[in-house]
Amino acid sequence: MGRRGEGWVVLQFVLLLAIALAPLAQLWPLPFPPWLRVLGVLMMAGGGVFGMAGVLGLGRNLTALPKPVENGTLVTSGVYSRVRHPIYAGLILAALGWAIWSANGLGLGLALVLLLFFDIKSRREERWLLEVYPDYATYQKRVKKLIPWVY
Repeated sequence: MGRRGEGWVVLQFVLLLAIALAPLAQLWPLPFPPWLRVLGVLMMAGGGVFGMAGVLGLGRNLTALPKPVENGTLVTSGVYSRVRHPIYAGLILAALGWAIWSANGLGLGLALVLLLFFDIKSRREERWLLEVYPDYATYQKRVKKLIPWVY
C-alpha cells in the first residue's frame, strides 16, 4: 500500500466517492420516516464537527497519509482524548448520516464498509505510531479507537 500508505488514501477517496454518489444509483431505497432523516442530517453535522476537531487538533502533525509526519508530536488532548482517530470517526458518522438522510440502502452498506476500512487502515497506522511514539501503547489502552467509550 505504499511506503507511507498512499494506497490507503486512494482507496479511502474511492470509497468516499462511492458513498457520495450512492443515492444516484437508487438501489435499495429505504422507507425512512421524516424524523429519522432529520437524525441523518444531525449525524452529518456531528460527524463534520468531530472530524474537523480532529483536523484542527493535529495542527502541524496533520497528513493525508497514515504514516506519521517526521518530527511530529503525539496528540492526546482535545478530541484525541475521546478517540484515537476522530477524523475517521467523523467521516464514518457523516457517511452514516448521509445514507440515512438519503434513505439509501446502498449508501448505508457502503458506510458500514467505510467503518471496516477505517478499522483496518488504523491498524496499519497504529503500527507506525507505535514505532515513532513510545507513549502510544499507553494511550491505546486508555482511549478507544473510533467510537467514544465503546470501540
